This record gives sequence, structure tokens and C-alpha cells, in this order.
Amino acid sequence: MTLQKGDLKHLVDHIFEIDSYKSKMGEDKDIVTLSFSVNQQLAAEDLENFIEKGYPFVLDADKTPGEQRDGTYKVFVEMERDHRIYDQIMELVDGVGKLSDIDEFKFRYYKDFTSRPLSSESLKEFMPSSPQDYEQKVNESNLSNYKNFFNNSYLESIDMSDDVLTIKKAWADPVRFKYLDFGDKEEVLERLQESINVNDWAEIIFLSKYVGDYNITKFGNKLTFENAGKTLVVERLS
Repeated sequence: MTLQKGDLKHLVDHIFEIDSYKSKMGEDKDIVTLSFSVNQQLAAEDLENFIEKGYPFVLDADKTPGEQRDGTYKVFVEMERDHRIYDQIMELVDGVGKLSDIDEFKFRYYKDFTSRPLSSESLKEFMPSSPQDYEQKVNESNLSNYKNFFNNSYLESIDMSDDVLTIKKAWADPVRFKYLDFGDKEEVLERLQESINVNDWAEIIFLSKYVGDYNITKFGNKLTFENAGKTLVVERLS
């Protein structure tokens, strides 16, 4: 059955990831990978077929065989990394948007903390279109990758959905935060307006034992985590 406009409404997440997963078709520097989160297995199969059959520039489309930890199914798309990639992504996402009735998508590049509104301009700013630019970008983005930022932690898993960061330690309940800011320590601290909160040491001690050897400070209701000159600002969710 041919998919029609709106057939996947409420089934596809409005945030997709670029270059967050390794390519099956070749070297990561040569292949761009997109990943879409879908709420149902059959919808993931429909999206996979739609993309693979509808876009000749797609090298491969595939879905995860089972449900992910967050309850979704991933649909992966691979395309050649060259100067055409920006227009190709915009064309493909436009088609996915029509199926899912989504007018505005966001993308997260290389598991970055921040998701950004999709446009040709934002893609060109954050996504490399050549193997040489890819390798430079990956090196620069090392700690901006939310998994790499917690590379010295005790955590079993780190996940981002929209602007919610979920961390989990083995044999413990997950802890959720709202993402607020990230960057060089001095610049991030300058943007904070709140004063240091000296009344919540119990939470600092709990998080230090949960996460590991990170400098954690509380400013009002905001928490900061420091690693190698970078600072993450979050607010804990109940």
C-alpha cells in the first residue's frame, strides 16, 4: 500500500540525528547517517520502505530489529557525503514531514547536547560535507557529544530525547534532567544569573556517588557538571 500524507502522524519524532551512528556502507567520513525515531514497529517498516524506494540518492535504509531502550524503533538512512548532501537531506526530510504531518524538524549532530531547527543554513553550519571536514568536526566535537562528556562516569547509559537528558547507573533508577546550556566553563558560568546554592549538599553528594568524579555545583535550581574545561548546565526533573 502506498503511503499517503499524514499516514505516520504522531508516530515519528520531530528530532532526528545526523552522524550519531556508524555507517554499514563504508567509512564514516564518506557516508552520512541519519536516524529517525518511530513509535511503532510497523510504522518503522513503512518509513524504511518509503525512504529506500523513494529517493535514488539513498544508499541504504534500515530499521532496528527490536524496540530500543526508550521504547522507540530507529530507522537509519545512509547517503554519500558530498556537496549535494544538504539539498538531499532537506528533500528527504520534507517527504518524511508530509507523511508524519510535521512542519518543523530539529536535528542533533553527532550526539550533541543541543538540537537545532532544521534548515539548509543550519546544516551547512554544523554538518560537514567532505571527508576532511568530517574528521576535523569529529575531533572538535568530542566533548560536545553527550556520551563522551560522561566518559569518566559510572553510568550504564546516557540518552537524549528532545532536551531531556536521562542517565542510568547499573542497579539504580534513572535520573532525568532538563538540558539548559553547555560550553566552555568560563563562558557558561558567565551566563548563569543564580548564586551558588549551599543548602543542597545532599543532592550534590548523591549525584557525585551516582555519576562519578565530576565537579558538580548547584546554582539556584540549576546543576553544573564540569569535565576537561567544559561545563554542562541542567535542571533535575522529578
